[in-house]
Amino acid sequence: MFDFQNKVVVVTGGARGIGKCIREQFEAAGASVCVIDVLENDYFVGDLADKNTLERFAQKVIAQYGRVDYLINNAAPKMCGIESGSYEDFEYALKVGVTAPFYLAKLFAPHFTPGASVVNISSSRDRMSQPQSESYTASKGGISALTHALAVSFAGKVRVNSISPGWIDTDYTVYEGPDAIQQPAGRVGNPLDIANMVLFLASEKAGFITGENICIDGGIWDFNNVEQNPNPFHFPDVNGKTVFDRFKDVGFDPAVSKAFPDINTGFCMRFCRV
Repeated sequence: MFDFQNKVVVVTGGARGIGKCIREQFEAAGASVCVIDVLENDYFVGDLADKNTLERFAQKVIAQYGRVDYLINNAAPKMCGIESGSYEDFEYALKVGVTAPFYLAKLFAPHFTPGASVVNISSSRDRMSQPQSESYTASKGGISALTHALAVSFAGKVRVNSISPGWIDTDYTVYEGPDAIQQPAGRVGNPLDIANMVLFLASEKAGFITGENICIDGGIWDFNNVEQNPNPFHFPDVNGKTVFDRFKDVGFDPAVSKAFPDINTGFCMRFCRV
């Protein structure tokens, strides 16, 4: 579907999970991929929170290839909350999640090719949260805002977009019951759902898209958006069934508790509201 022959791609956090899948899909399409990750990988091992590390990584990429076609800022920031997180924890999360994407874009700016693209991996946490996730949520909100700022600064030179994944199971687990049916798409996401969009945004097929954020969460954000629908679980679908009805169809009785998070941790993590 995509042809990235002779293209040079930088992927942060590319040693596992979504980043590893992004790397594999680009390589399958013919690209050369440069990974930086704190975890072991075959290109560059280093901490994205460290300025000198970013500079050494950028120097290696440019010395080897002389250019960058696509920059994928995927590395996940540290998760800590207001209760247990320290100043240093929060600062570290922002360095990985916001400062590193900014600085890599700056370092590679003179070397981006015509038609280059930056894709930032944000999160649906950039618009909704769970308790004790302040560092992660702030970082993801920051990279979403950075996206449209860079899109304006790079106008006419580099397209810049972001993706906000919802529940993505990096082990490709297939869920059934409430965990699946709470998503209007009918399933939990997997890394390919994100990687496919990354490749599309990087490609010429997305040549008229920049400064945009695309939420890939199986539709649950729209379904649970309080401003649009104060209590979506009471509204029927096209078959006349509410979410409560669909839960009962699979043997789960929501009447046992008014607080879904107490019943199913995964359900809580997906921000459902009763």
